[in-house]
Amino acid sequence: MQYTRRHFLKTSAGGAALLAMAAAGLVPVSALAAEFVENRAAFKGKTLDEVVKALGGNAAQKSDQIVLKAPEIAENGATVPVEITSKLPGTKMIAILSEKNPHALSAEFQIPDGTEPYISTRVKVAETSKLYALVQTDQGYFYTDQVVKVTLGGCGG
Repeated sequence: MQYTRRHFLKTSAGGAALLAMAAAGLVPVSALAAEFVENRAAFKGKTLDEVVKALGGNAAQKSDQIVLKAPEIAENGATVPVEITSKLPGTKMIAILSEKNPHALSAEFQIPDGTEPYISTRVKVAETSKLYALVQTDQGYFYTDQVVKVTLGGCGG
């Protein structure tokens, strides 16, 4: 990837602003570093169980209170649209996992108190596999899953 002057300036400005905020005590640097290290371990997990353990849980239970919307057939595995809604009370986090990706955890979203537990994004799905919607609540970890078939070249078959 070739970096442009504009990209360099935007990155530098963002980094400088973050450093200034950290120096002023507005950003708890140690808390951010600890959270990054914890999440980094979760992103290395290869299975649902490994990711749950890396996030601090024991196991995840299947739940019908989580709605996962993804296409049954994805013509482009590089950008698969995903919507997740949690009807579980006390939802703290929603994550998306893809069973056959090199690293199962594709995305993780923290859900602040008082916020509707809904996310919509696009993820990469390497090949036909199960997509998991993982939800963390006050009661533990819950999930639902759906198979997404990735077609070669967008042929739909």
